[in-house]
Amino acid sequence: MAEQINMDLLTSDPKGNGVDTAEATETDAFLMKNNSSNGGMMDFDCETGDQTKRKNKNCSFKKVKEQLNEKIIGKVRLWMVITLLFVVIILLIIISLATCAALHKDEDDQFDHSLFTIPHYINGSFQMSNFSSTSSLQVSVLQEKLADLYRDSPALGRYFSKAEINGFRNDSIVIKYNLTFVLPEEQQEELRNFTLSREMVYNVFRQFLYDQDPVEVGVMHIDPDSLQMFSVN
Repeated sequence: MAEQINMDLLTSDPKGNGVDTAEATETDAFLMKNNSSNGGMMDFDCETGDQTKRKNKNCSFKKVKEQLNEKIIGKVRLWMVITLLFVVIILLIIISLATCAALHKDEDDQFDHSLFTIPHYINGSFQMSNFSSTSSLQVSVLQEKLADLYRDSPALGRYFSKAEINGFRNDSIVIKYNLTFVLPEEQQEELRNFTLSREMVYNVFRQFLYDQDPVEVGVMHIDPDSLQMFSVN
């Protein structure tokens, strides 16, 4: 009888509620199983959500593709119209830029040459190093090259009038030249001191001589170190 009482005490609720330990154990196992099952369901829901997003994205892309492939007129599709519009816009931009560039006039290029009446003279000399005699044809070629040099100068071209080869010595092939510029009366002092100063005119000529190719010019080669220049005014 005492052993039976002890067994009842061991299997009864310690607080006296009369709950069977075996029953409690089964309940805990059931709860743990449900929790585990719920967690699995949550993971499955997450995976389903990602799949839904991908599916929606694919559907949206497919829908856009179908809309672009819709026929507008005959065989003309929407994507063709959109592409044509982009091409037309780009062409209009290019044409507009080209038109503006063609119509734009540089204020520095707008001048009245009839106002250039004041002469400005610069003389000098240089030595030809590759030939021993100077013919009239060679003198004419030299004169034209010298004129082209200053006529094509962005800074001095508008003021340039003429270039002359006015003398040479056959013994050393020293060529003398004369440059004539014309200035507007209102700016003559400023131009003489800066734009058409001896230093500016000299540097244009000297740079041209340093850029020349001795092999290409041949007998027309001018020695840069022999260049002399001075202002007459």
